Amino acid sequence: MRKSGTNPFRKGLKLSVCGLFIVVFLFAAFSENQQNDTIKESQLVFTTSPFIPKNLTFCGEEVPLHYFDIVESLERELIVNTYFHSQTLLYIKKSTRYFPIIEPILKANHIPDDFKYLAIAESGFTHIVSPAGATGFWQLLESTAKDYGLEVTEEVDERYHLEKATEAACKYLNDSYAVYKNWTMVAATYNAGRKGIERQIGRQGETNYYDLLLNEETARYVFRILAIKLILENPIQYGFNVPDSEKYHPIPFHEISVSDSIDDIGAFAREKGTNYKLLKMSNPWLRDNKLINSQQKSYLIKIPISREFEK
Repeated sequence: MRKSGTNPFRKGLKLSVCGLFIVVFLFAAFSENQQNDTIKESQLVFTTSPFIPKNLTFCGEEVPLHYFDIVESLERELIVNTYFHSQTLLYIKKSTRYFPIIEPILKANHIPDDFKYLAIAESGFTHIVSPAGATGFWQLLESTAKDYGLEVTEEVDERYHLEKATEAACKYLNDSYAVYKNWTMVAATYNAGRKGIERQIGRQGETNYYDLLLNEETARYVFRILAIKLILENPIQYGFNVPDSEKYHPIPFHEISVSDSIDDIGAFAREKGTNYKLLKMSNPWLRDNKLINSQQKSYLIKIPISREFEK
């Protein structure tokens, strides 16, 4: 008679069944993980390098894209501006408000149209003030502004006057072109100054922007302009779909000539059918809440006609 205890056959069967359950469980878990991984991968949005054209010009001058360092420099600025969505989206929206003002002034002064992108590279169409004190869309220093005929006082700062500042920038650009006979070098001098560029030409014995080793800001400068040009001229290709109805339109206005003092610009604005905010937005060169105008100069002040949103 067999002693009481565990049946070896039953014990082996139980172990086999348990092992089978474990194998099935692990297989199911593995399959589920694989399926989840597949789903996750299919839902990914892959980031790709932006398109680089085979040929590119700045102001009609060829960009030597057959050199690896030139391609990599351009690609850097394309990546930065393509994937800095909020900033570049605003560039596109604002361009339709300000380019119609800038373009005819450039043309009248025989400046290539591509320089309108330099204004974006300088300020992004905002009245920022640099650490050096340059300001306005064209980022003019006070001394440079005065050299080119702009008024800069506590009450009036024409660096903020888009039309007059663009005229002053054109004079500077033409003066630089008279020296270098090359628009790409002219753009570089706008960032580094003519003295800064001349110093590097003397040190390196090179006269071509693309062959000069420059400080990082100036080395990136022309490529940033080129990247902005490419994106604004081909927004869809770089992932920006902005219908015309969503772009900012020029603000309608009429101008009045003022040669007397204005004691209170807020009261003046209300008298002209607008308000202080809109008057200052249209005339950012008025830097105070009054205009003493002791010399009785004649100023053209823009009076916005409508505040209604244009669809």
